[in-house]
Amino acid sequence: MNQFSLSPQKRAFLTGTLLLTGTGFACRVLGFFYRIFLSRTIGAEGLGLYNMVHPVFGICFAVCAGSIQTALSQYIASHTGQQKRVFAAGMTVSLFLATALALLITRFSEFIATYILLEPACAPLLPLIALSVPFAAFHACINGYYYGMQKSRVPAFSQVAEQVIRMGLVFLIADIWTEQGREITVTLAVLGHLIGEAASAAFTLFALCLFPPQAKKPARRLAESPAPSVISAAVPLMVLAAPLMGNRLVLNLLGSAEAIWIPNQLQAFGLSSEEAFSVYGILTGMAMPFIFFPSAITNSMAVLLLPTVAQARSAGNESRISNTISMAMRYSLYMGILCIGVFCIYGDALGTGVFHDPNAGAYISTLAWLCPFMYLATTMGSILNGMGHTSTTFIQNIVSMILRLAFILFGIPRFGIRAYLWGILASEILLASMNLYSLSRQAEIIWAPAEMIVKPALILILSIGICRAVVSLFPVSPHSFLPDFFCTAIEIALLAALYLLGLGILHIWKNRLP
Repeated sequence: MNQFSLSPQKRAFLTGTLLLTGTGFACRVLGFFYRIFLSRTIGAEGLGLYNMVHPVFGICFAVCAGSIQTALSQYIASHTGQQKRVFAAGMTVSLFLATALALLITRFSEFIATYILLEPACAPLLPLIALSVPFAAFHACINGYYYGMQKSRVPAFSQVAEQVIRMGLVFLIADIWTEQGREITVTLAVLGHLIGEAASAAFTLFALCLFPPQAKKPARRLAESPAPSVISAAVPLMVLAAPLMGNRLVLNLLGSAEAIWIPNQLQAFGLSSEEAFSVYGILTGMAMPFIFFPSAITNSMAVLLLPTVAQARSAGNESRISNTISMAMRYSLYMGILCIGVFCIYGDALGTGVFHDPNAGAYISTLAWLCPFMYLATTMGSILNGMGHTSTTFIQNIVSMILRLAFILFGIPRFGIRAYLWGILASEILLASMNLYSLSRQAEIIWAPAEMIVKPALILILSIGICRAVVSLFPVSPHSFLPDFFCTAIEIALLAALYLLGLGILHIWKNRLP
């Protein structure tokens, strides 16, 4: 009767993943409507300016927040009894760096706008972006504390609170400015970013005061577990954070180079400046959001995999690490195979139905093959970080990014934007392969291609056939009274339900075998 029961660790992991996934999807839907609102209020030029100043925040976040959050999550999970002091150490270092960066950006805003961003109009926006950095660092550290304690509710709901408060206050400010006859500019978008970061910081502080995470008492205490001082705890924490910091910083810088080089190389291919930016805008603003939308699931898995693996590593539980790797591979491939089917079949319909652009549909269909490798790279990279191999993931991410930049520099002038699509696919395949190779040298990987690839692919093909048959049974086409996008969404939901049902039946049948 208990053959389908889950262990407490797996139950907590799956519950946390579902929670983060649900809130992640909710935030992405809210963000989608928020971007539509901004496009209609501040216009294309305003969005362009906002997209130019936002990488400044991304670089600051990589240095003072994101890397320290990940290090906190890993260190707290593997050092029972030292959570509070380690958290205090991480918060101290993070806020110090964030404040220093905010002061530098504010002091040199004119220089940054003119000589780095090459757009003087960005100068008035940079102080607002700078002010949001300490708030981001504050809530990132609290989230890392909760993740390390394997409590994902507060970080999950803080994302929703950030989006809801941001949207509500921005809509209110826009109404007030409209009534006053004041022009709505890009300042509103940057102010909205600041509001969101401040709201998330306030929510997580409120939760930390009322619902502090409680550590479970370990079954056995380690012989030496003296509580370190805040200063001594900061040293090993920053040893973990430094490679992650370098990783995120380098990737942000390379991503900025990518954004600059693609339009330039498209012009070398023969497109005009307007055509080049249009093609790039369709790819990054229309096609990519669809491809990245399902990654809310793997991103949630990745966040929770890191402390899970770090805890197992600390306890010397190699079998749990192997089982975690196998589970992450299985679910990543399951979802990637489903996304291949969805985007290959419905890519054109999604592109034309939502954005009324056939090129967007063509890009979606091409990028569909990216999904399994992208999801594998996300989860396997997180497991490597959880095992303490942050330097390995750092080097592998750089190698993958350099390969993509090579396609941009040498492929786009000859083959156009298709070369960039090939480069994304090649770089993700390389990254996933390197991650798996590194993991195979650290732990036993239970690799079952028939279970992870062949059977899900067959279930997908069967589900597509049943879905098409069911749709053809209706005498009146839904397209006659519903917008095309809603009809496509209904068919995708039906296909996904059939696919998940097939996987569930396969799982039950497998467990019933003697």
